[in-house]
Parts: sequence; C-alpha cells; structure tokens
Amino acid sequence: MDAAVRPPAGDRAAADPADDSSPSQHVAAEDAVVQPLDHATERALGDVVTEDRGTYSVDAAGGLAQSRRPVPGRAGTDRNVARVPAPTPRVALTLAAAVLILLVLFAAFDSVRPFVLGLVLVYLLAPAVDRLAASGVPRALAVLAVFVGVIAVLVAVATLALSPLIAQLSQFIDDLPSLVGGVRGSVEDFYAGLNLTPDVRAIVDRTLGSFGSGIGGISVGGVVGPIIGSVFGFLATLTAYAILPAWLFFVLRDRVRMADSLEGSLPPEWRGDVFAVFAITNRVFGNWIRGQLVLGLIVGLASFVGLMILDRTVSDVFGRYAVLLAILAGVFELVPFIGPIIAAVPAVLIGLTAGPAGFLAALILYFAIQQLENNILVPKIQGDAVELHPAIVMTSLVIGAALAGILGAIISLPIAAASRDIFRYFFRRVSDPPATVEQALVGVSPKLLQGVRQSALEPMTAVAAPAREVA
Repeated sequence: MDAAVRPPAGDRAAADPADDSSPSQHVAAEDAVVQPLDHATERALGDVVTEDRGTYSVDAAGGLAQSRRPVPGRAGTDRNVARVPAPTPRVALTLAAAVLILLVLFAAFDSVRPFVLGLVLVYLLAPAVDRLAASGVPRALAVLAVFVGVIAVLVAVATLALSPLIAQLSQFIDDLPSLVGGVRGSVEDFYAGLNLTPDVRAIVDRTLGSFGSGIGGISVGGVVGPIIGSVFGFLATLTAYAILPAWLFFVLRDRVRMADSLEGSLPPEWRGDVFAVFAITNRVFGNWIRGQLVLGLIVGLASFVGLMILDRTVSDVFGRYAVLLAILAGVFELVPFIGPIIAAVPAVLIGLTAGPAGFLAALILYFAIQQLENNILVPKIQGDAVELHPAIVMTSLVIGAALAGILGAIISLPIAAASRDIFRYFFRRVSDPPATVEQALVGVSPKLLQGVRQSALEPMTAVAAPAREVA
C-alpha cells in the first residue's frame, strides 16, 4: 500500500500547505511525490521523527526535510553540538609548550616572583588601557598615559602617608622594649591570677623557659650558606624588578595582538573552549585582584578611623601607631583567611599595654571590621567569583604556602576558584548530550558571555555539521 510521508501530529500544523506563514518550508501539492516506503526506510524515518522533533515538510523530491530549531540555553537540544574534540597535532604541540613553560616558571619561581606582581598590575591597568584605546588613543600612548596616572597617584599617597608612617615606625622601634615589658607584665599578672596546681605551673614554666634554650647552639656554616644564597637570590629578584616596567609596557600594548596570534594558531573547533577557559580565569582573577585592592583600602581606612576613636576614648597608645597598624591591616588583607587575624595581633598586643580595657577594645574593633568585610563588603565587591567553602580555603592556603611561600598563600584562593569554574565548564561540555560553549559558560556564570572572545566562538558555528535530511 502506498504511504505518504507525514510529520508527527504535534508538528502537523507547521507542515500544513494552507499555512502561508512560512512558505519556504512547503511545496506545491502537484510537486509532492508520494512514494512507497519499505520497512527499513519507514523505521529510519520513525527514528528521526521520534528523536529530533522540529519542522517537517515533503520536498519536491519526495523526501522528508527537517529543519531543526534548538532551544536556546538548553544543553543537547541541538544534535550538531560536538563535545570537546580530541587534540590535533597542532593543539598537542601547543599544550606541550604550555606545560613546558609552566615547569620552567615553577623551577625558577624565586626569580620570577616580580612577574607575578606584573600580572597583578596587568589585571589592574588593562581596563583603563582598553578604554583609552577604544576612544581612539594608540595603545602605546594609552599605556604611557596610564603609567603617568599611576605614578601620580603613588606620589600623592607617599606624600600623605609616608612621612607619618616613617615617624610612627621609628617611634614603634624606640618604644618596643617598653611595649614588650608592658605586655609581659600584663601576661604575668594574668598568669599569676590563674588557679593552677603546682604541677601544672611547673610544666608551663619549663615550656616557656625552653624557648630560648637552642639559641647558643647555632652553627656558623648553617648561617653563612643561606646568607650567600639569599644574596644571589636578591640580585636576581632585583634584576627582575628592574625590567618589570618594560615587560609590563609590552604586555599591555600587545595584549590584543597576542590574543589574535593565539586564536590563529588554534584549530577552529578548539578556539571556543580555549578562550572560554581564558574568560573564566580572567573573571576570577580580575574580580579577586580588583576586589582585594578595594577591600585593602576600605579595611585600612576603617582600621585607621577605629584606632583614632580608641585613641580618644580608651588610650592614646592606639593613636600613636594608627597609621602603621592601618597599613598593616590593608596589606595583610591580601592573605586570605588568616591575613586579618595576623594584622589584628599587633593592635591587640599594643592594646594590652593599656590594660584589659585596651585589650578588649582592640579585639572588638578588629572583630567588627572582619564581620563588616565578610558579610557586606566581600559579597558586594567580589560577588560569587571566588566564593569557596572555608574548608577549601584553608586547604588551598596550606598547599599554596607549602609550594610558594607567602605569595603562594596569597594566590591560592583565586587559583582554587578558577579551577572549580573550569571543572564546571568542561563537565557540561563532556556531558551527554553535550552543551555548547555558550551554554556551558552560562552554566558557570551568565556574565562570562560578556568576557569571552566572540570571534573565537564564530568558528564553532561554522564547523557545526549541517542538519540531517532524509530523502
């Protein structure tokens, strides 16, 4: 029996010849050819109709033409979406070169620490350079203009803060013996007032006395060797800092050109994923660096204001070192989790010299600033870009400090956050059915679509397989 090929019932309205809304999808009735179908063809058509619902019509050759309309933002709706492709030789070579560069940088990490500061400055200064370049200013002149503005700001800050900072630091060094004596007296009075048994007191006294027992057994060779190594390391670091401004100038000037070269060196099917990773990394590190700068300024200013209030209400010892303690609070804000705690220790100890009231006042001040930062400032300034569980933060902090010291501890948080978001992205890209690059980015954060390089996404559409046609 002859059978006409018909679309599913739910899509029959889209294929109705009486509907003039989409004439390109229909043919005249006299051009339609009704052909008998064998069992294999009928089963194949049934699979197509069942699996890929779209718009169906009978074409002039008598086949069933399908125009698929993927649902935006829904992973796997478009059957043409390909997973992350296997590395081509060119991609494998690029990845191997990147791994080799990372290994060399890690081996020479002590000498390239200044360039980590350079990357931080790139994230801070790149938006200003891009805005000037977008307004028509040549990039080289835009970089120089930004440099001049930064130097002017640094000179103004140094003029305002450097003089009182040096004065308070000198005063702190002069007062250090009396401060240590005051802290020791307060601790001894507190210790004497504790209700401890003689045995416990003996154990505590022996423990405290053992702190200075190893000072006399220091080896000269054990001291001279590290000092010589430190001198050579200092010279290498000094050389890196000397060339840092020139390195920063060339990176800021040629940043767009280097991105174009990288895009041209990658196969079209890899460009979207590579630049998606760059967009994720830029979002995390950019938000973290700019957020930490703003947080450091706010925390330092809040600490200064609070210390001056305590100077008027509790003891003048707080105002004596207000600038020094405020700068310490702003700098240690860069160290995640434990930085604010370290910054609070000097202020609390100085407050202890003024008695229990000064100790409690300093403790309450820094606790209030920490709560203000965690509950109000961080969510508003950094958003969810670097939001991590406290257990992950502490683990990342320990691992970063073990690998790269204080600098590793500082950058451990954004590295962990970027790794988390990259995992989320590729998890969606390799799912079944796979998400497109845009869908995977939206799954991580909708804001990422604004930061990804759009020209890298265009080849993803160009290399997609055409829609299937069953004749």
